[in-house]
Amino acid sequence: MMKATITAIRGTVAFCLAAIVGLAIPAIAQEADGPILFTNVNVFDGVHEKLIKNANVVVTGNLISKVSTEPLMVAGGRVIDGGGRTLMPGLTDAHWHVMHAHIASMQIFVNDIGYLTLAGAESAEATLMRGFTTVRDMGGPVFGIKKMIDEGRYLGPRIYPSGAYITQTSGHGDFRFPTAMPRKDGRELLDGELMAWTAVADGVPQVLRRVRENLMRGASQIKVMAGGGVASLSDPLDVRQYTQEEMKAAVDAAATWNTYVAVHAYSDYAVRGALEAGVQSIEHGNMITEDTAKLIKKKGAWLSLQPLLNDEDRIPFPEDSFENQKFLAMTAGTEKAYEFAKKYDLKVAFGTDLQNGAEVAAKQGKSLAKLTRWYEPWEVLKMATSTNYELFKMSGPRDPYPGKNGVIEEGALADILLVDGNPLEDINLIADPEKNFVLIMKDGKIYKNTVN
Repeated sequence: MMKATITAIRGTVAFCLAAIVGLAIPAIAQEADGPILFTNVNVFDGVHEKLIKNANVVVTGNLISKVSTEPLMVAGGRVIDGGGRTLMPGLTDAHWHVMHAHIASMQIFVNDIGYLTLAGAESAEATLMRGFTTVRDMGGPVFGIKKMIDEGRYLGPRIYPSGAYITQTSGHGDFRFPTAMPRKDGRELLDGELMAWTAVADGVPQVLRRVRENLMRGASQIKVMAGGGVASLSDPLDVRQYTQEEMKAAVDAAATWNTYVAVHAYSDYAVRGALEAGVQSIEHGNMITEDTAKLIKKKGAWLSLQPLLNDEDRIPFPEDSFENQKFLAMTAGTEKAYEFAKKYDLKVAFGTDLQNGAEVAAKQGKSLAKLTRWYEPWEVLKMATSTNYELFKMSGPRDPYPGKNGVIEEGALADILLVDGNPLEDINLIADPEKNFVLIMKDGKIYKNTVN
C-alpha cells in the first residue's frame, strides 16, 4: 500500500512539474487511468505513403483500439490534442548492441560486469528517449537489463536478445590477444565467456551446445560470426568463418526451437557460405556482389544492412591501421549493396550497429535519415517500423512480445511517437528527437510528453 502511494505521489509531482516548466519527465512512465485519445493528428501508419489526415487514435491499455477520421470520445480517459502533428509507430533498430552502445570496445576488457551492465542500462534508457521503442540486440549479455525493462523497473526499449556471440577460434568474437595462445583442450572459459559476452565454439558438438545455451537463457534469435570484422584485432575481412557443417549445425539447433540464425558477414564469400547453410538473416553484407544479391533473393533471406559510410560519422581508426584498411574496404561497398537490394527487391531491414560511446549512439536517428540516399522518406520510415517487425516476428514462439507492432492500426501494440512536423517531408526531423519527438509511448505508457 505504502509503495503504491509513494509511486502515485511521484507521478503527481512529475506531472505538476511538467505542467509548470514544460519539460519531459523521462524517468517516470506516465500511466493513464483510462483510455488515451489523440485528436487532430496526421497518421503515418507504418505501411502506406499517404498520411491519414485529421485523424483520431484511441489507446486502451497497451493496445491501439481505434483509428478514425471521425470524431471520437472516450469515457473517463485522457485527451491529447496533437495540434496537427504527425503520429507514427515507434522506431526500431534491427542491429543494435545495448551493452556496447555507451562504451568503447576496449572497456569490455578492463571493467567488471557491474560497470558494463550499468552502462548498458544507461544506453537502454537513452535509446527509448530517442524514439526507438524496439531493438533487436545482436550480441551481448543483455538478458538482465531486458528483464528489468520488461518488469517495468527500468526504462528502455523492447529487446529481442541474441545473447552471446557464437564464434570460432580466431573469429570476430574471439577477443583474445595473439599472445594468449595456444589454448589448452578442456580449457577454462575466457573472461568474455564468463560474462556471457561471447562463446568460442569449434566443431559441431560445441556449436550445438553454445546455441542451445543461448536459447536456454531466452534468446529470440541466434547470432553467429560468419566472417571477418572491422574492429577485431586479428581476423581479415575476406575470410569465411565456420565450415558448412558447423554453420548448418547452428541453423539446425535454432530451427529445433522454431527460430533462426543471423550472421555477421561483410564479405561476399562469407555471405554466400552462410546462405548455403540456411541462414535467414545477413547482418551487414556491405560487400556483396550482384550474383550474391540474386542468391539472397532466391533463398528468401533478409539483408540487415546498415548505412555505414566513410563520412563525418565514421569510426575513427588510425590511418595506417589494419582496422582502418578493413573499414575503408567495407564502406566502399555500401553504395552498391543498397543498389543491389533495390534492384532485386530484397527484404531489407534497418539497423545502425552504432557503438563506442554515448556521443556515437546518439546519432541513431541521423543514421536512419541517411537512407534517403537510396529510398524515399516514407520508405525509410516503413523500413524502420513495419518492415523491421516482419524480421523480428521470425522468432515465432520465441518472440518475447507477441502481438502486432510497427503499425498504427486497431489491435496493434501501442508504441507511438508524436512528431512536431512531417518526417515524410523532412526526414531530418528524426535526427533531433529531443526537439522533434514531443511524445514517446511504449506499450501504452507515456515516457515523454512535451505537448502543451
